[in-house]
Amino acid sequence: MPKTEGTVFHNDPSVAENGAPEPKTPGQSQKSKSFCLHDQCPESRPDVFSVTDLIETVNEVSKLSIAHEIIVNQDFCVDETILPPNRGIFHVLGLMKMGMVNYTIQSFRPYLQEHSIQYEQAKFQELLDKQPSILDYTTKWLTKAATDITTPCPSSPDSPSSSRSVACSLPNGAGNNSEPPSPTMVLHQDYLNLLLWDPENEEFPETLLMDRTRLQEMAFQLHQLTVLSSVLLVARSFSGEIFFSSPEFVDRLKCITKALTEEFISRPEETMLSVSEQVSQEIHQGLEDMGLTTLSSENTASLLGQLQNITKKENCIRSIVDQRIRLFLKCCLLHGMQESLLHFPGGLILIERELAELGWKFLNPMHHNQQVFGPYYAEILKNIIHPAQAQETDVEHN
Repeated sequence: MPKTEGTVFHNDPSVAENGAPEPKTPGQSQKSKSFCLHDQCPESRPDVFSVTDLIETVNEVSKLSIAHEIIVNQDFCVDETILPPNRGIFHVLGLMKMGMVNYTIQSFRPYLQEHSIQYEQAKFQELLDKQPSILDYTTKWLTKAATDITTPCPSSPDSPSSSRSVACSLPNGAGNNSEPPSPTMVLHQDYLNLLLWDPENEEFPETLLMDRTRLQEMAFQLHQLTVLSSVLLVARSFSGEIFFSSPEFVDRLKCITKALTEEFISRPEETMLSVSEQVSQEIHQGLEDMGLTTLSSENTASLLGQLQNITKKENCIRSIVDQRIRLFLKCCLLHGMQESLLHFPGGLILIERELAELGWKFLNPMHHNQQVFGPYYAEILKNIIHPAQAQETDVEHN
């Protein structure tokens, strides 16, 4: 683990050639060989690649991944279909009662929670000792958030869902403040940026690789919640509070919308065409069943048009909903879930249950990541944020 003062990990191999201090890591001589986890750094590749070293590293990462999963995933349990590559192991475990296995895991969880931070730090430090450039992508990731926060906001962002526009809409005037951001502010912005990550971009921060699949799932859920909330707001504006005071009607619309928007990303126009027709039909049928006047042809056409317009990223309702969801997640990082729920964003009350669930899923692994890798982030951020004004230990102890 890096020291809080006087130790900086230089991730660029060319730094040594330019006269800057060469990377130094505990327990490693400058002449020791290492293997590279990135294909882009042939300079660090050893002359002779040891299969034994590779197997040992894979085994250590596997142990680390399982321990990490138990800590950050409160619903973690074992069943006979989990981890196909290890079917042989689970065939043996199948002789035991699965309930006993999961009971053992739950009993072991408090011990893991007590020691997992030190354990993950130690294992990551072992990898860092072998490969100093293992933090290259993490450095780029942290640098981008610092740039987003300190760059003045444009008057009208091109993309409402870009990391730049998210930084501009953060609490405390982030993105519009002339003062250098704190390390914690940068890190929280980084965590939010992960929910906008391009799946094709392989330069994912090394310190979050174990959470990458989880974050991709959360990004999809966030996108689906944005569309769902937008649909419900439009529908309520046409049907009033008569239906939306009924939990059964709201749940039915949610169920329909969620089912139809599973393929929204790949087929947005077709998806929203189906959603608009189904929602319009539900409202029409509901009004008819209650003996109320159904929507006129003009209002029906307007309802269909507004619902289908949600496919556009610049749609005002969708943009506002997206920003408020991300602000809620930001507040979860800053103040915790309980306080954030007390100040729930206006207009999102119809998805409060779903958004709270997403908030917990997002907060737990990010908080754990900050506890484990805070010292490394602090070392990197000292070179990004002006040291005279940034609080160097801010990231480590939050």
